[in-house]
Amino acid sequence: MCGRFAASASTEEIIETFQVELVVDEPEPTYNAAPTDPVPAVVERLDKASGAAVRKLVTPRWGLVPSWSKDAKGAARMINARAETVASKPAFAKAMASRRCLIPADGFYEWTPTTGPDGKPAKQPWFIRPSGGGLFVMAGLYEFWKGPSRLAPIAPRGAEGTDDDVWLTTCTIITTQATDALGHIHDRMPMTVRPKAWSDWLDPLQTDAQAALGLLHASEGAEIDTYLVAPLVNNVRHEGPELVRPLA
Repeated sequence: MCGRFAASASTEEIIETFQVELVVDEPEPTYNAAPTDPVPAVVERLDKASGAAVRKLVTPRWGLVPSWSKDAKGAARMINARAETVASKPAFAKAMASRRCLIPADGFYEWTPTTGPDGKPAKQPWFIRPSGGGLFVMAGLYEFWKGPSRLAPIAPRGAEGTDDDVWLTTCTIITTQATDALGHIHDRMPMTVRPKAWSDWLDPLQTDAQAALGLLHASEGAEIDTYLVAPLVNNVRHEGPELVRPLA
């Protein structure tokens, strides 16, 4: 699974890289994005007036809530969608067909078991990023959920304490079986979308889920760097570039 990642790119960098036409929300740079946090995502939506696709920068909550859910409490359990079943599983099928997104990241974290200084079992974090730097562009899905604010895990600003209906936009990251480059760390990894496939992946008029699956990519060998980092990232309250620095 992918349960934590870093996404420190500025709004300007995301706009330039993905040719974003409309900024709906400006993401806050983070080195420790965790489930239910708002994260940067690039989407394409059809303009109601012109019918043209508009590329937007948004910040959905990480952890997908299907539109038919009775409440949003299960969001933290749906941070990942398995590529093997994403086109058929009811929670993700509709989004896979028409609500796909790109989630730009610096890289992501995984953990291996180790022994702490006290001799007790502990977890050693690793950071996985593209070789040579640049963005690790993860394949994601997004969804809209409408319900009373009291049923939302994190209600939008201004909605706290009310019973008015609110809209939540949430997302998930598509994962696959880890390639040999990562298998020694974890058995799953996020899937990416290469630049040449970004437009096809985002296209809201492309509703063939199987065709969209063919656009996904699993990073291998020379494409990625893996290295140990300090256990600071183990605490979701910790933030800052020191979280992704290689462990001495």
